[in-house]
Parts: sequence; structure tokens; C-alpha cells
Amino acid sequence: MKQLLSLTALGLALSFSLGAAHAADAPAPTKQQSKMATCNKEAGEMKGDERKSFMKTCLSNKPATQQDKMKTCNTEAKGKKGDERKSFMSECLKK
Repeated sequence: MKQLLSLTALGLALSFSLGAAHAADAPAPTKQQSKMATCNKEAGEMKGDERKSFMKTCLSNKPATQQDKMKTCNTEAKGKKGDERKSFMSECLKK
């Protein structure tokens, strides 16, 4: 029984050390992969055509058009009303 426990403990220790070594050897994400992760985060809860449009603009090297900014800001402003919405939209569109 002691041998079985010892072997199990040794096996677990080796698997953890190999896993950590493998993670350290993983290549850094490419510029495109990093950009994709950032755009996905920014897209948040968007869905359908709105998300497609946003991701296309975000992943391209072109700056977002005013229309794209407006769509994105409108989506993010859901639930805000009155002065709070005006203030939010103003700041969002300046970005």
C-alpha cells in the first residue's frame, strides 16, 4: 500500500512539473492573436451582424468610422437614460 501511494505521489509530482515546463515553453501569442483577444473582449455582449461589423473593423488596421463608433457606443449605452446617456455617448464617441 505504501508503494502504491508513493508511486501515485511521484506520478502526480512528475505530471505537474511537466505541465509547468510545457506551459513555460509555449510561444508568445502573435500580434494578430493578441489583437483578436482584445477585440473579443471589447465586443462583449454584441451578437449577430453588429458583432461581425465590429470585429471586422476592430481587426482591420483602419480606424473605426463614426458610424461604427456610434453603433458600438449605442450598444454599450443600453440601460442609460437622460443626462447619464448623453454624457456616456459623448465620452464614448471621443475615443
